[in-house]
Amino acid sequence: MASMLQPQIILLKEGTDTAQGKGQLISNINACTAVADTVRTTLGPRGMDKLVHDDKGNTTISNDGATIMKLLDIVHPAAKILADIARSQDSEVGDGTTTVVLLAAEFLKEAKPFIEDGVHPHNIIRSYRIASTMALKKIEELAVSIEGKSLEEKKQLLSKCAATTLSSKLIGGEKEFFASMVVDAVLAIGDDDRLNLIGMKKVPGGTMRDSFLVKGVAFKKTFSYAGFEQQPKKFLNPKILVLNIELELKSEKENAEIRLSDPLQYQSIVDAEWNIIYDKLDKCVQSGAKIVLSRLAIGDLATQYFADRDIFCAGRVAEEDLQRVAAATGGTVQTSVNNVIDEVLGTCEVFEEKQVGNERFNIFSGCPSGQTATIVLRGGADQFIEEAERSLHDAIMIVRRAVKNSTVVPGGGAIDMEISKYLRQHARTIAGKSQLFINAYAKALEVIPRQLCDNAGFDATDVLNKLRQKHASGEGANYGVDIATGGIADSYANFVWEPAVVKINAINAATEASCLILSVDETVKNPKSESAQGEAAASAMAGRGGPGMRGRGGRGMRRR
Repeated sequence: MASMLQPQIILLKEGTDTAQGKGQLISNINACTAVADTVRTTLGPRGMDKLVHDDKGNTTISNDGATIMKLLDIVHPAAKILADIARSQDSEVGDGTTTVVLLAAEFLKEAKPFIEDGVHPHNIIRSYRIASTMALKKIEELAVSIEGKSLEEKKQLLSKCAATTLSSKLIGGEKEFFASMVVDAVLAIGDDDRLNLIGMKKVPGGTMRDSFLVKGVAFKKTFSYAGFEQQPKKFLNPKILVLNIELELKSEKENAEIRLSDPLQYQSIVDAEWNIIYDKLDKCVQSGAKIVLSRLAIGDLATQYFADRDIFCAGRVAEEDLQRVAAATGGTVQTSVNNVIDEVLGTCEVFEEKQVGNERFNIFSGCPSGQTATIVLRGGADQFIEEAERSLHDAIMIVRRAVKNSTVVPGGGAIDMEISKYLRQHARTIAGKSQLFINAYAKALEVIPRQLCDNAGFDATDVLNKLRQKHASGEGANYGVDIATGGIADSYANFVWEPAVVKINAINAATEASCLILSVDETVKNPKSESAQGEAAASAMAGRGGPGMRGRGGRGMRRR
């Protein structure tokens, strides 16, 4: 009787939601599979696009796994892990984001029957990690190096890698045109790791074929004052002064008060202000620069002053563009116009202002350091150009990785089938349950060729049987899905290549994510803390008010 009257032990706050055990694990696996089903159809050259309409009314059309995962507002804590690995794959190698999500979900799907039968998750995790290590070793064995080739040969090989990436994108129809552009852009920046040295500018109108590469810097004409049209718009070998200061009459930041005993003294104050600005402009002219760029405003007075002296100026240049101009021309950004020496001035072979569609562009080409490039994208709809930019970003990342790591593997599901065959053979040599788990891992790898077939409308079972037979014969290690005919083909001979690092990273990340989800057996959710966070965020947004606009006072003119 005494044992029945024991008080209830309360550990967690009232309203806390807890779920644990096998049921929770199965729920996590189902959530991850549901997320993968969202991006499943975007894989490969015949992948479909997704139209995502967010709460702000913005519309995005994309088949890039990372972009879709970022736009999906996933609330399930386990499924969020898949969004994280897609993001890490995108930042690390740029491509293979859909692949990594599909693999992780498939690993979990293959583990689900074992979990339901009561197998301890750690037995599966141990086997998955062994299989992953073996798969990575096999990729390194099968990878082909593109080192030691001439520059022309290397360019062609890199173009093939870029074309493979672009074939699954919205701009896949013009993949050769864009692949060579991407390779030229990446080779232009050399060994520099900073991706922002390759600029992308979007100009609506025209066709994709109107896009072009500037081996230098191009940026949109900035806001300009009267007098701008009188400035020269083309220079050969000009000196370039890059500034981070205002060249205009400044209004007082605070309400300043000056007491004067004589009205004539007011004119001397006005004259002093004008003398300061004229002094700055004189020093810019004396430096010998023919082009003056500034991150801050260059006012109407300065614009006319430079126009009278055949100098081109542009104010309010974006920070990123300014830094790229400085890097390309060999100039240094100055925060003062005092003691401007030749060493801080940049130069380029040709500067010109050109009309591109409805926009005017300032283009610096033939830069001495050469370590920058700009791709100007053209196209019909804004969404189309946005997707083209994301596609080219992926291709640029892939080419950079291929330049650095210089080993490629055949695509089209060939490498996945070969690893799957290798792991199946290895599994037969193992006694015990581990054989089943490694077999499951091997089967999960087949999701890539199967999904490629499904997305292209082919009979996946038929194609997979052909691939298994070819790979089992020992001569078909490079054979993958032929998207053109619906059969199988030598992916390597058809130049369907991808850098080995993409596959290595995808298998690594997918295995880690699936092991992480398998190791979770309890979820504790406190709804009160969640609502508190929501309220805090809402109040922070409401309290964020912009500073009031200050009116500019009247200004006296300089006495001539």
